[in-house]
Amino acid sequence: MLSFTEALHDGYGQILRVDRIVHYERTDLQELVIFDNASFGRVMALDGVVQLTERDHHIYHEMIAHVPILGHGRVADVLVIGGGDGGALAQILRHEGVRATLVEIDGSVIETARAHLPMVCEGAFDHPRAEVIVGDGVDFVARSERRFDVIVVDSTDPVGPAEALFTPAFYADCKRCLRAGGVLVTQNGVPFFQGPQIARTHAARKALFSDATLYLAPVPTYTGGPIALGFASDDAAARGALAEVTERFARSGLATRHYAPDVHVAAFALPPDVRRLIAG
Repeated sequence: MLSFTEALHDGYGQILRVDRIVHYERTDLQELVIFDNASFGRVMALDGVVQLTERDHHIYHEMIAHVPILGHGRVADVLVIGGGDGGALAQILRHEGVRATLVEIDGSVIETARAHLPMVCEGAFDHPRAEVIVGDGVDFVARSERRFDVIVVDSTDPVGPAEALFTPAFYADCKRCLRAGGVLVTQNGVPFFQGPQIARTHAARKALFSDATLYLAPVPTYTGGPIALGFASDDAAARGALAEVTERFARSGLATRHYAPDVHVAAFALPPDVRRLIAG
C-alpha cells in the first residue's frame, strides 16, 4: 500500500494513503505530485507538503479571496502572487466585474491544475477577466507600474521558490502596487507550529501598514490547527463590519460552502496565544 508522508513540522506529520498516483514530475523548481485519496479526494503536494485537497480546499480559497474583496467593498483589480492551482483565482472571478492577474513562478503547476484539478480551478485560467503570467511574483511587484485594490499572496511555506515572498522588501513592493485603501492578504502558516514565522512577517507588515492583523481559517489538511492569513491595509474599515459585509455578500449572489459574513467577522477574533504572537 502506497502512502504519502508530510513532515513539514519537526516531530509531527500526517500520512495520507495513496490510492492512485495521478501525476508526478520534478519541475525546474520543485517536486509536484497529484494523487487520489479515499477521504480527501484529489490531493496536490509540492516538495512533500500538501497544498490542497479536493475535499477541503474551498475553505482556504473562499477565505483568502472573499474576505479582502467583501471587506474592501470597491474592488476592481486583484493581483494573485502564486496560486498556480487556480483555486483563489476561481473564487476571485466569481465577483462580477472584478479583473484578476495571476503571477505564478512555476508554469508546470498551472498546466497540471488545468489537466488534473478542474474542480479547483474551474476554468479560471481561461476566464476573459483573468490574465495569467508565468513569472516571478517578487520581480513583478518590484517592477510593475500597475495598481491593484487587493493583492493575494497564495504561496507555499517559506522554503524554496516561496522564501522571498515572506520578506519586508516584498511586502514594501506589494504596498507600492496597492491603490489607496487597498488590502494585502498573505498565507502565513499555522500559529501552533509556525509562531516565529508569523511574528516576524506580521512585524514586517505592521511596519508598513497602519492596520495589520491576522485572521484564521480551519483547513483540516493544514495540520496543527487553524491557518493564519495575514491582513494589512491603511484603511482599518477594510476588515469589514458585519452589516456592510452582509449587504455586500447578499448583492454578490455568491453561493459559498464555508465563507459567510459572520464567519468573515469572527475570523478576525484571535485567541490570546495568537494575539501574543503579534503583540510585539
